[in-house]
Amino acid sequence: MSQDGPPPPEPDRGQQPGQQPEPEPGQQPGAHAGPPPPAAPEYNPYPSNWDSTPSGNPAYNVPAPPPTGNPYGQPNPYGTSTPPGGPANPYAGAVSDRPTFGFGGYAGWFTRVGAYLIDYIAGLVAALPALIGYVILLSNTSTTTNVDGTKTTDYSGSIGVPIVLILIGAVTGIAFFVWNICIRQGRTGASIGKSVLAIRLVNSDLQPIGAGWSFLRYVLHILDGICYIGYLWPIWDSHKQTFADKIMSSYVIQATTVQERPFV
Repeated sequence: MSQDGPPPPEPDRGQQPGQQPEPEPGQQPGAHAGPPPPAAPEYNPYPSNWDSTPSGNPAYNVPAPPPTGNPYGQPNPYGTSTPPGGPANPYAGAVSDRPTFGFGGYAGWFTRVGAYLIDYIAGLVAALPALIGYVILLSNTSTTTNVDGTKTTDYSGSIGVPIVLILIGAVTGIAFFVWNICIRQGRTGASIGKSVLAIRLVNSDLQPIGAGWSFLRYVLHILDGICYIGYLWPIWDSHKQTFADKIMSSYVIQATTVQERPFV
């Protein structure tokens, strides 16, 4: 072999495969020849700035405003305010604006007849123009009996004036009936005649029955007019009701002081 060839390999010092090489002279055992390799970074699934930089829809990054005041003191969103003294009974339905009367006993038959006569006279006064028109027609009308027994009627005056008066009286009479019997009695429990004699038309809650029910009760008096039995029924009835009152569950009572409603 030529002396210019590669140097011979270093002799095996008994190192087993996988065994660390022996340290060089002057090197501490176990010490590495260079700096240790850097440690691998810990795995993080989130970006490093995930909690500081807003992303996506900016509306979700706006902080919620702090609460102000009592949340239960805000106005009612339905537009009604809580009445003083506490809320009304939630199971009582809508609060009625009709008054509640004190019960002083059922009105007697003669008292009811007196109230009816007062209302009847007031109705005649309201329809007075119609009565005047009828009088003019009758005063200017003559009836003649012919030889053959037939009768002939002749009118000698103006026909326009009595007709106009009759029409005016019909309008005023109907308007008075609607106001007195339907509206006034329905809302307050008393027509003019009932007001004079301090009696009221009420339901089982001692409240006025309303304009519509008052009109229907008036129509049902047709049943009372059959042989006048219904009008006479209050004489012996325990609740002093006519047939119309029994159908409508209405009562005519002696009214005392007006009572406050239980829920205001």
